[in-house]
Amino acid sequence: MKSYITQGFAWLMAGCLFSSIAVATSSQVHEYQLDNGMKLIVKEDHRAPVVVSQVWYKVGSSYEADGYTGLSHVLEHMMFKGTKQRGPGEFSRIIAENGGSENAFTSRDYTAYFQRLEKSRLPIAFELEADRMRNLRLDADEFAKEVRVVMEERRLRTEDSATALTFEQFNAVAFLNSPYRNPIIGWMDDLESMRIADLQKWYQQWYAPNNAVLVVAGDVDPAEVLKLAQRRFGVLTASDIQPTKPRREIEQRGIRRLVVKAPAEVPYLIMGYKVPVLLTAKEDWEPYALEVLAGILDGGDSARFSRDLVRGKQIAVSAGAGYDLYDRQQSLLLVDGSPANGHDMAALEKALRAEITTLQTTAVTPAELERVKAQVLADHVYQDDSVFYQAMQIGTLESVGLGWRKMDEYLPRIQAVTAEQVQAVARKYLVDDRLTVAVLDPQPMDDETRAAARAATKGAGHGH
Repeated sequence: MKSYITQGFAWLMAGCLFSSIAVATSSQVHEYQLDNGMKLIVKEDHRAPVVVSQVWYKVGSSYEADGYTGLSHVLEHMMFKGTKQRGPGEFSRIIAENGGSENAFTSRDYTAYFQRLEKSRLPIAFELEADRMRNLRLDADEFAKEVRVVMEERRLRTEDSATALTFEQFNAVAFLNSPYRNPIIGWMDDLESMRIADLQKWYQQWYAPNNAVLVVAGDVDPAEVLKLAQRRFGVLTASDIQPTKPRREIEQRGIRRLVVKAPAEVPYLIMGYKVPVLLTAKEDWEPYALEVLAGILDGGDSARFSRDLVRGKQIAVSAGAGYDLYDRQQSLLLVDGSPANGHDMAALEKALRAEITTLQTTAVTPAELERVKAQVLADHVYQDDSVFYQAMQIGTLESVGLGWRKMDEYLPRIQAVTAEQVQAVARKYLVDDRLTVAVLDPQPMDDETRAAARAATKGAGHGH
C-alpha cells in the first residue's frame, strides 16, 4: 500500500497538484501585460504542433471566509454551465469537436482552467475563456444540480475515505486561524447553505482580467499570441480587486493530537510540522533545505523511510513525507504511514520520530545528498518534456505571488543545499511545539461501507 501522502493527499492539498520538483526552464518565455491588467506569459516549445492554454485566477479556498467554504470549487463547476451566449456544456463540446481536451482544478491558492489543442485551434480556447471570464450565466436550476454534484463528490472522496477524512480533520486542528484549515471542497454544512447570490458575488469579486494570468505553452509565435490575447481578453473590463486580510497562523504552543474514528481496514497516522515556504521564510535557503529533507525521508526505495521502516525493520507497511515550498502561506511538512502487522500506532510514531531525531543529531551523508539532487535533476528533465507541466509551473508561481522567474532558481538552490542546512532546519522546525499528530482509529466495516471506501479510493481524480 502506498503512503497516503504520495498516493492521495495531493488532491486534497491542491486539487490537481504536481510535485514542486517539476521545473520548467525559462528559456523562450515571454511576458506581457495587457492594458486591463491581465498578464500573459508565453512559453515556446516547438517540438510538436500542440498548444496548452491555461487561465489562472488568483483565488482559491484560502480566500474564503468561515461559512462560505467551497465557493471557489463550486464556481469552478459552474464555469462549464453556460454564458449569455452559450448553453450548459457547450464549452466542453466545442473543445472536443476541435480535437482538444479541457478541464479545471481548484486549490487552496488558485483556480485554473486549461485546454490542450492542436496549435491552430488556440483562438477557439481564447474566445471561450474570454466569454466565461465576464459573461458567465449562473442559472438557479444548474446551480442546484451542481451543488448536489459537489456534495456527492465530497461524500465519495472525503467522507467515504477514512484517510481523506482523517487528513481533513487533521488540517482543521493543525491550523487555528489560517484559512488552510478549511477543505478545498468546502464543509458540507456550507455547501448545504450556499446560495446562488453567494456564488454570483464571488464571481464578480474575483473573476476579472486583472486577477488572472493567461499562460500559453507550445508551438506558438509569442507575437501572434499577444495579438490574439489583446483581441479577446484585452477588451474585457478590469475590476477593483481588494487584497484579502493576511490571516496568518498564530504561534503554536505545544503538540496537538487528535483521534479520528471511521470505518477502515487499516490504521493510519499523519504528523505535520509547521514550516515556512518561500513566501514566508526569513532565510531564503530554508525551504530548499526542507525540500531536500523530505526527499531524504521519502524519495524512492533508497530513501530512509522505505529503506529503514518498510523494508528494514518492517515496522511500517507504508511511510511517506511531503512538502510544498510554493504554498502561499505558512504550511506543513507532512509525515504519514500505516503500521505493519504486529506493530501498533505507538510503535510507528516512535519509529517515524526516531528518523527525525536522527536528522537532527547526525548530518546526512554525501551519498544521500547526491541521491536527492540527482533525482531532482532527473525529474526536471522528465517533467520539462511535458508542455502542460511547463505551463503549470509558470501558472503556479505567478498565482501565489512568486513570479515565474523563480523557477530558474530551483535547481541551483537545491544543488547548493548542504548537510548542515538539512540538519539546521530539522532542529529548528521539526519540534513538538510545531507538531500536530492525527491517528485514524479503524472502526468495523460492513460490505456496503467497504465498497464505498474502495470506490472513494478509485475516484480520487478530479474533474468538473
